[in-house]
Amino acid sequence: MTSPRGTRVHFSLDRTIPISSTSAWEELTDWAGHAAWIPMTRVELDPDDPAAFVAFSGPGALALEDRMRATQSSFDGTSGRCLVAKLGPVLVGEAEFTVAPGPSADSAVVTWREDVTVPHLPGFLAPVAARIGAALFSWSLGRMARHHQRNN
Repeated sequence: MTSPRGTRVHFSLDRTIPISSTSAWEELTDWAGHAAWIPMTRVELDPDDPAAFVAFSGPGALALEDRMRATQSSFDGTSGRCLVAKLGPVLVGEAEFTVAPGPSADSAVVTWREDVTVPHLPGFLAPVAARIGAALFSWSLGRMARHHQRNN
């Protein structure tokens, strides 16, 4: 769907990763830590609001500024859900992830959902952008698990 602000891009993916659900939750909610497993990304935390942060993704001056704020977050020790508002200036919408125990004690199932408006994206490219986004997030979740295994 295209609006004056841009084109809506939505995707959802499920990925089973070889770390516990507690470890997955800790990695996913360590906002600054995302830079360790999302390529070409740095994260700045808001010193006045621990739920707010800005991710800069891309090379140098071409990096996309993605302002975000975790608006809901709950984890019961095995399963959790976090909703993140995308506040612009480029992407507007929301991201959500859930974490649940996987098929073994040392695995977790992460569901990641993005529903954002992308400015200047022609509507016919929304399905392509969604497939690319899902593939990149799935790949990054694998990197996250490997990063956790190396460092723990």
